[in-house]
Amino acid sequence: MRNKQHYAVAVRLPNGKIKIKKEVSSSYPKFFDFIFVRGIVGLCYSLYDGVRALIWSSNQNMGQEEKMSTSEVIFTLVTSFLFAIGFFVALPFFTAQLIRSEGVWFNVLDGLFRILLFLIYLGLISRMSDVKRIFQYHGAEHKAIACYESKKELTVKNVKKYSRLHPRCGTSFLFIVLLLSVIMFSFITGTWYVKFLGRIILIPVIAGIGYELIKWNARHGHNLLVRWMIAPGLWLQKLTTSEPDAKQIEVGIAALKGVLK
Repeated sequence: MRNKQHYAVAVRLPNGKIKIKKEVSSSYPKFFDFIFVRGIVGLCYSLYDGVRALIWSSNQNMGQEEKMSTSEVIFTLVTSFLFAIGFFVALPFFTAQLIRSEGVWFNVLDGLFRILLFLIYLGLISRMSDVKRIFQYHGAEHKAIACYESKKELTVKNVKKYSRLHPRCGTSFLFIVLLLSVIMFSFITGTWYVKFLGRIILIPVIAGIGYELIKWNARHGHNLLVRWMIAPGLWLQKLTTSEPDAKQIEVGIAALKGVLK
């Protein structure tokens, strides 16, 4: 769990106890704090904190000789980024090229293939036992936050009552990014390599716009139109979250309490 000042990581140890680590959150300089820029910069800082949390949490359940080094985690992240570019940008792009190399239909096919690949990818990994457990902790996180935002006491019994779907989830953010990419990539014209490189270069721009939309949606969540707009992102969370058990909820509560005053 993370706020502007701190983040807390909670992990269930092999002996059954919950261990918590609290750190100061990385924050970006004030001159980055303006619309469309703060989103992508903030995401980079959140990723940095995520790497620190990942190293610490994995080390709690590994032997001394199996500990992950910072360089190993960074290598994994870089490799994952390259895989994402290849799978979600290059593959739909060149598949669409085989069917229609230019025009409106090329952009439509490129966008449809990207969304379809994303859904297939989520559907497949959600069947893996380890990933399913991660998605249960994801659900515990959402439930704990929803309970806190409803000003209810953070107990397992109370947290269980809330939905595992949350409008500010990263899954909803990814869905918005996918939709924006379909729109913005359609404006890129020229040779195939210009269009392909343009898709990579525009990723930070699209992420920045998506961040602002998520913030705007959060402020106007009571509006019927906004609720209709965020509904697809909530539906998608049915793939990336699962109902947690009581012990997983306990870990979610412990992490949340770690960043509350």
